[in-house]
Parts: sequence; C-alpha cells; structure tokens
Amino acid sequence: MRQFITKLSVVFTLLVSISVTAQDFQGQAIYKTKTTVDMSSWGGGKMSDQQKKMIAERMKNMLEKTYVLNFNRSESTYKEEERLEAPGSGGGGMRAFMSSFTGGPQYKNVKESLLLQEQEFFGKEFLVKDSLPELEWKLESETKQIGQYTCFKATTTKKVDEMDFMSMRRKNRDGDKKKDDEKKAGEEVVDTTKSEDPFDEVEVPKFVIVTAWYTPQIPVSNGPGEYHGLPGLILEVTADRTVMLCTKIVMNPQEKDTIEKPEKGEVVTRDEYNKIMKEKIQEMREMYGGRNRGRRN
Repeated sequence: MRQFITKLSVVFTLLVSISVTAQDFQGQAIYKTKTTVDMSSWGGGKMSDQQKKMIAERMKNMLEKTYVLNFNRSESTYKEEERLEAPGSGGGGMRAFMSSFTGGPQYKNVKESLLLQEQEFFGKEFLVKDSLPELEWKLESETKQIGQYTCFKATTTKKVDEMDFMSMRRKNRDGDKKKDDEKKAGEEVVDTTKSEDPFDEVEVPKFVIVTAWYTPQIPVSNGPGEYHGLPGLILEVTADRTVMLCTKIVMNPQEKDTIEKPEKGEVVTRDEYNKIMKEKIQEMREMYGGRNRGRRN
C-alpha cells in the first residue's frame, strides 16, 4: 500500500511539473484497434465454416483499424488513419454504411468535458455534441510494460450506447426456445425468430467492464476514443470485444497537427442522432420489405 501511495505521489509531481514548464506540450499516439465477432451465433446454424470465414475476412477492414490521437494537456483529436483499399477488396458500400455506427473524427476537451464527433449518415453530415462520459475508475497496483512506458491498470464499468455496432450481437434464441418449451400445453406461443424488425434479432449489453492501462510518464488525462480521466495517457483499452493498443508515440513532434473543434454538420446530441438512425433504418426496412412482398404476390 505504501509503495502504491508513493507511486501516486510521483504522478502528482509530474502533473504539477508539466503544467508549469510545458505550455506548448503536444504529442501524437497511434492506436491499433481490433474487434472480434463470434460467427458461430450467426446464420442460424446453416452457414458453413467456409462461408463464415469469407464473411469474417470481408468484415476485417471494418473490425481492424488504425487511429491517430493528437493531444495536448486538455484537448485532443482522434481520427481513423486514411488508407487505400486493396483492389478487389469489396465491401465499399457496407463499409460506408457501418461508418455511421463507428463514427468519424472526434474532438475531446477534458477541461470542458466536451465531446464532439463528426458523423455522416446517408449523405447528410451531423456533428454529435455531448458531455464526456463520467467514468469512475478504480486504480490498481498492477503494472506492465508497453513499449518503453510503465503502465498501471485501472478498471471501470461503462454504459454502452444502444447503437454501438461493435457491441451488437445476435440474441440468444436458444434461451427463448427453452422458455417456450416450458409453457403449458395449449398455450399460444409467439415465434419471435420471425420478427420483421432487424433490431429484434440483435442486442447490445447495457454495461461492459473496461480495463485500461495508463502511463504517468505522459501525464495527460486522455486516451483513445471517449476514454479519459486517468493520471496519465491511456495506452491500452479492453472493452467488451474491442481492444485498443498504442503502437507508437511521438512527443512534441516538429510538425504539429492542429487540434481544433470540428464545425461541419447539423448539431445534435447522441440520443437525437440514434433516433435519426433508427428512423432511417426502419424506413429502409419498410421500403425494401414492401418490394419483397410485392414480388411474392
């Protein structure tokens, strides 16, 4: 315990030092992110291993990305690194659609508790404006090395956004079937597997446990995505099925990228943006569903 308190004292000293001596302090961190998907729960058991492998490969570009975090003592921008698609890689339309769920360039101001994120949905630009999520971190004494930096462990429980594509999963239909089997004989059973609403087929957990590793050697209360609030830059995050890992850090680069607030798009809250997405998806479902019914008649 005494050793842990001593380490926290060192962190505090570093924080005070940088606030006094480094008025133009800025850095850049590169993060590799990867989300895993359990393909065994999809396809109703009718997909072959080869089909699942093919789908997983096509989804790889959406589930494995590289992001750049430019940060100073109070602000940051977090953007996906631009890259050229390999010839014949496909998935362009699906990738563009899924970008509406995963988000565009993001701006954070930890002093003002401000989060801004650019989003494009069906050709219309939005600027999602919200407060930073309040994360109650539990600081641990466990450490590990990431590159040349000594990192400390911290954990928290985070509320999950209802339209978080990375946390969506197929509902447990086996559990539903078991409940139906337990109903009394003669009682009407509704087959929930035949719902026309695509959101009835998936679910998002309300909360997830987040594990972060931060380094007091870079004493800024920042990190990838919406993560913040620790006494040091967050170099690794594990949240649900997604891992964010810092692979490179450049302190006070000679050519500094400008950290500024995005301004493009209609300003909405996250709840308002989610409502717009759900209404549009419902509109598409009714439009294409009507066409399909017309073909059957």
